[in-house]
Amino acid sequence: MKNIAIIPARGGSKRIKNKNIKLFFGKPIIQRTYEILKKSKLFSEIIVSTESNRVKKVCEKFGVKSFIQRPKKLSGDNVGIKYVMQHAIVALDRKIQFDNTCCVFPCSPFLKISNLKIALKLIAKKKNLVVHPVTKFRHPPERSYIMKNNFLKPTNRSNQDKMTQVFRQQFHDLGQFYFCHKNYWFMKSNKSKRIGIPFPIWETVDIDEMEDWKFAEYLFKLKNNNKLLKM
Repeated sequence: MKNIAIIPARGGSKRIKNKNIKLFFGKPIIQRTYEILKKSKLFSEIIVSTESNRVKKVCEKFGVKSFIQRPKKLSGDNVGIKYVMQHAIVALDRKIQFDNTCCVFPCSPFLKISNLKIALKLIAKKKNLVVHPVTKFRHPPERSYIMKNNFLKPTNRSNQDKMTQVFRQQFHDLGQFYFCHKNYWFMKSNKSKRIGIPFPIWETVDIDEMEDWKFAEYLFKLKNNNKLLKM
């Protein structure tokens, strides 16, 4: 079966300016993601979906040859990745043959080829399944607070006096990649299934805020200087 990778890299980013092409230890962060995908040799095509000429020019400099011109209406803050992928797949279906798509977010410098291979093996011949990395919540979300002017208000007061061990372990998406058959993106949610690849907290960072970016720099430096963290 033929696999392609699609990197959705819009130009606008309000919380971290130019996040997708911002330098991360001397390279645009999207370049680090692209180089891992290329090294994996799992994909016949690695394609960047963007509305930004600036993103396109940066990507061309480090070797990206395939692009999807994303409409501006699919490049806003509130547009779900499902619609971006649907647009990409429809556009590509007219040009190339492929079976599986790996949607890989541009700020993924901790992407591991071994995890991509695990995901590919899991989705083999399954059109209704997506595989993606997850990590467990460090504290039960049922005991969370809302903070305003430093004052805390529990989201659920009845849970505040319960012991943490009474709550079920929960996981959240890490926003690194989604590997699936191309048909998955057009299915209704009640017809599809998910498999999570659990990651420890030192394995990756979901970069949304500047605080996340700084933590990613710290972790990247540690992982490249400490063999224990590479295990």
